[in-house]
Amino acid sequence: MEHTVVAGHFLLRHAGRMHHFALPPRTRAQCIVLPAAPFSLSLGGREVAGRADAAEVRLLVAHANMVEETLPDLSPAGVQAARNTLVELVTAVTHHGFDDVNTRLAPALAQAAKNLAEERLADVDLSSAMLARELNVSVRTLQRAFAAGGESVTAYIRERRLESARHALVLSRLTVSEVAAHWQFADGSHFSRAFKQRYGLAPTEYVRKNT
Repeated sequence: MEHTVVAGHFLLRHAGRMHHFALPPRTRAQCIVLPAAPFSLSLGGREVAGRADAAEVRLLVAHANMVEETLPDLSPAGVQAARNTLVELVTAVTHHGFDDVNTRLAPALAQAAKNLAEERLADVDLSSAMLARELNVSVRTLQRAFAAGGESVTAYIRERRLESARHALVLSRLTVSEVAAHWQFADGSHFSRAFKQRYGLAPTEYVRKNT
């Protein structure tokens, strides 16, 4: 049976056996293959489709990518925990929602928020509230997910903006004030203080040393 998945959407189904996939030129897709047994009740032989940017799908993809990167270093207990979380997240996709107080989902939630933050680093509206809204969880739930990894949402956004600004100072022709404005720092002075605190040099000194 042939299935067509529209760009920006997903399809979840019981395959039974491996199928061939075809993609139009200059497009990409991600296929996640899991044992069928844990989903026999939640899926019940039906197909589930929807938008790929849905909160539960973002979490599933973030966790699957994280597992792929860390699998060689995981202990047997870690592999089991990763597998259990994948089952939870796929189940959430089948129901178009997830239990956001489930602590096992904290790493996946934090990673999904980081992925989204990377896409929106230059957006003036980027905040804990915006990320929580996009991922369909409460701000408190999102903050707990980051706290489980020993960091805060605000600190993560600030760190990533500083790092992006550092690269921009060297690789672009933007002024310090332009870089500060682009990465949503209040003003050049505020940016310079934060930059020096993080990297030990004022932005102008850093540029002179690295160009």
